[in-house]
Amino acid sequence: MSILLIEAFYGGSHKQLMDNLKDEIEDCVLYSLSAKKWHWRARTSALYFMQAVPPSDTYRVLFTSSVLNLAELVALRPDLRKLKKVLYFHENQLVYPVRKSQDRDFQYGYNQILSCLVADIVVFNSAFNMESFLTSIATFLKMIPDHRPRHMEQIIRPKCCVIYFPIRFPDVSRFLADHKRLLQQNNLQSFKSSEDSSKLSDESEKSTREPSHQPKLKQSEQDQILQSAELISTSLREDTLETVNLMMSEPSSSSLGADSQRPLHIVWPHRWEHDKDPETFFKVLRKLKEMELPFSVSVLGEMFTDVPETFSEARMFLGSAVLHWGFLPSKDDYFQVLCEADVVISTAKHEFFGVAMLEAVHCGCYPLCPKSLVYPEIFPAEYLYSTPEQLSKKLQNFCKRPHLVRKHRFQVQPTNTF
Repeated sequence: MSILLIEAFYGGSHKQLMDNLKDEIEDCVLYSLSAKKWHWRARTSALYFMQAVPPSDTYRVLFTSSVLNLAELVALRPDLRKLKKVLYFHENQLVYPVRKSQDRDFQYGYNQILSCLVADIVVFNSAFNMESFLTSIATFLKMIPDHRPRHMEQIIRPKCCVIYFPIRFPDVSRFLADHKRLLQQNNLQSFKSSEDSSKLSDESEKSTREPSHQPKLKQSEQDQILQSAELISTSLREDTLETVNLMMSEPSSSSLGADSQRPLHIVWPHRWEHDKDPETFFKVLRKLKEMELPFSVSVLGEMFTDVPETFSEARMFLGSAVLHWGFLPSKDDYFQVLCEADVVISTAKHEFFGVAMLEAVHCGCYPLCPKSLVYPEIFPAEYLYSTPEQLSKKLQNFCKRPHLVRKHRFQVQPTNTF
């Protein structure tokens, strides 16, 4: 095996990426740790992989995520030092939200900086992720009392590039609500014809422009792994554009039928952790309840050992408005709920790509996201809000007029998206 894949937190989007790479690249092998106790994985996984990964003369490329302290692993396993090392950032710890700067654990961000220094290529899942990391390095290192290293951003930046996270969208047509299914049937033919002309235009444009944020590559194995990631990432762009054209074109009033009588269905499909800010989400829903506005809600997403108390409190006050509550282990069940929903909400304080939001858009949901983090890089301004009050006002309007969401044509801007 010439390509060595290592994942210290094999779950969620980390697992998705590694599985996609395994499917696309023939000559690779994966070593991983389960997605538990992230902090311990970040601290100690290098020692585990030192013993778990057998020596081999056939390895040429090492691909890993930034959870692993790559500098430690290379120091513990000198035989891996000669490999071409590709480091992938799903998130970065330099801008992780904490209530007080004293609460920030310096070691996690420091480990990521060290990993960048020993890597040959550093890949980020969005421009926001890359820029927020690189421009925060100098400030972050000021926490060192004295003898601070200098010029770290200038050393690391030339190694960096952006490859959007690759999502393989499933066929969800069998789960679609009636009005969404009619949209798909009515628009399929017109989309296919416009897609053909768009592809011709894209190919012409590609031939005349240089790739951005892309370091020069020489090694064939390194080319292969990055090209595979880019290939899958390209499918994300094409599938997402197909989704918003097929799913979000305006239907006639008659096509809505009984769907127009249903209360607005809101979905929140995120990890049950504080960095996704469930407190703000539930505060907005409480306001809708107090105003006696009709809506239903599905709260999905992964749960871990320490679940914020706000979830149990919200479950009580939401009462009969809850349609689904908790993690759905079946992907089919998960996508079915997304297909039944009207609006998908993010209240995140910490987001570098947002797989769940794009999966919901794939299923025909209207997105509402903060006007910050990665979201302005992906979604046009119409789907962004600046304050919880703005989010609340949008949802109040949609609760009163759910047909506005169900008839909406998604305004995508391909040149700014993927």
